[in-house]
Amino acid sequence: MARRPLPRILSNGSAQLARSRELARTAADGATDVLHPLITIARGLRRLAAAGRRRWTETPKEKRGALLFLAASVILVVALVPYGPLLAAITLMAAAAWQGRDRSPGASDGPDEPQTERLKSLYEALVPYFSSADDPEPLYAHGGAWDKVFPTYSFDGGGRVSHLVVRYPAYFTDGEAEARTRIEHLLVAKSGRGREYHFVWDEEGNQLTADVLPPLPVDITAQRFVTTPGETVLGFTDATRVRRTLPLTHGGRQRDVPPVVWRTGLRSTEPHLLALGQPGSGTSTLLRSIALQALQHGDVVIVDGGGTGEYACLTGRDGVLAVECGLAGATASLEWAATETERRLIAANRAHQAGHPPPDDTKRPLWILLDRPTAFTHLAAAAEEDRKDPQALLQVPLRHGRPANVTVVVADQLDSLESLSEPVRRHTRARVLLGPATAGQIESVLGAPPHTTPVDEVPPGRGYARLGTGPVHRVQVPATPNPYDDATPDAHREAVLALLPPRTTPADGETVPDPAPASAAASADLEAEPEEALTETPEEALTETSEAAQAPDPDRGPEPVLTKDPLPDPAPVLTEEPFPDPAPVLAKEPLPDPAPVLTKEPRPDPVPVLTREPLPDPVPVLTKPTEAKSN
Repeated sequence: MARRPLPRILSNGSAQLARSRELARTAADGATDVLHPLITIARGLRRLAAAGRRRWTETPKEKRGALLFLAASVILVVALVPYGPLLAAITLMAAAAWQGRDRSPGASDGPDEPQTERLKSLYEALVPYFSSADDPEPLYAHGGAWDKVFPTYSFDGGGRVSHLVVRYPAYFTDGEAEARTRIEHLLVAKSGRGREYHFVWDEEGNQLTADVLPPLPVDITAQRFVTTPGETVLGFTDATRVRRTLPLTHGGRQRDVPPVVWRTGLRSTEPHLLALGQPGSGTSTLLRSIALQALQHGDVVIVDGGGTGEYACLTGRDGVLAVECGLAGATASLEWAATETERRLIAANRAHQAGHPPPDDTKRPLWILLDRPTAFTHLAAAAEEDRKDPQALLQVPLRHGRPANVTVVVADQLDSLESLSEPVRRHTRARVLLGPATAGQIESVLGAPPHTTPVDEVPPGRGYARLGTGPVHRVQVPATPNPYDDATPDAHREAVLALLPPRTTPADGETVPDPAPASAAASADLEAEPEEALTETPEEALTETSEAAQAPDPDRGPEPVLTKDPLPDPAPVLTEEPFPDPAPVLAKEPLPDPAPVLTKEPRPDPVPVLTREPLPDPVPVLTKPTEAKSN
């Protein structure tokens, strides 16, 4: 089928639209040039009106009357003076034209002399790296033109380079990490040390972009972050690396800051975290921040190997199952955590096989936070008893914690990385490194080099984070200090105390029983026991006493005896010698019924006497003839 030609308006409509757009733009530019004085005067009048309104607002109420009287007097004098209104209008237009002028500084044609010298030094420093003797038209040569290789540049207020685009020849080995590192170190040294630079290599266009990153905010305190269950905010980073922002209070005002969010739970690919850093770098602050966020939806077990009381504020709080600082307590808590992980796995597996949802007690997240576990390793090795290393108990939660909703967070010093057990280093795919560190240390911990140049001095809580195989983020941990520390600022202390859950109350209001009623009941039973024996004849009492002394179980309580008729008023019989050591009867209340009467017929089961020692002077047993008993 032959293709029909397009209509004329569709075939050359784009050219007509472009021509019409160009004519409209030219007319707008001409009108702007003609009406530029009027636009300037209108802008100046608006600024003068705003200034007058601001002055009226700032004037106290008691002085506004005098100000109105002065303005009315000036208007009256201007109206009475010959040519006064005309002169006032001319003065007002001149003032409006002066206020409405364009105050933006004009774009300079090029850098000034100090900036030019700095760019020349950068060019000369790059010549040995980007030049070649076989290049017929080299971009870099001694004494060459620097403006050909630096198409874009900018400087900060101190005269140092803040943004620079560098062109380099195509034969430069930009695919090798060592070659890139040499160029980056050179630019940092020539542009100014002590700042963090971000380098972007465009291998297709043969361009290198170097930007100076602004410092991350350090005044973000601990607060409730807008996250879903299973999301934990590790810190905040640059807007160029993260597309998501969180609303929070920063510097006394509301703003949106890009966070580094760590996701845990059943669908997480990085269920466990390892945080390393130098002493004082903020690893304990990170653990406190994670604990406060985890207590919103789960339970927490804290093991503090440092023993400095950094987590004393969490002791006894709702959701905090234990805060252990000793080797025995840490071992017991981690053994329970391993057993709980196995229990959750078994319960969830049985529910899945039966086609039911998992039980509710397996859905609540359990967090195990360990600060400096390598300290317990040395204590367990030095202990006289056979103590188990607490790190060995983490194998089950680390290996099977994700399906059981168990998350492990380990924080330790950077020097103790080799002392960590193999399961800890293998299963902690989310990594955080805080404090000053070299590029080699960052790459060894995170598994990838940083995207910025590390600096020697950083504030507490500043470092790098990497989640699994993702990119390396520059991170600043929110300020979560120990509220019980005297050096903590009041604002930070109040922020942390406001996030702490309430104290845990005793379960069911249980109290320890008073032993006094039990002793009273025992004494009452001891007084009632002789009454049973007082109704018998002396011979029967002696027989029962000798048989009870041979009973195998003296601690068993008295057994009831069947009688025919109850004794209405048993008469007390005085005995010559009391029992040497009567044992207390395990009865709480005395018997309401009177003591039963013992008959002359032999009893099936003798009543044991509540004594643990035989009588000092046993009396010979007197028995009656069988004929008499039958009568």
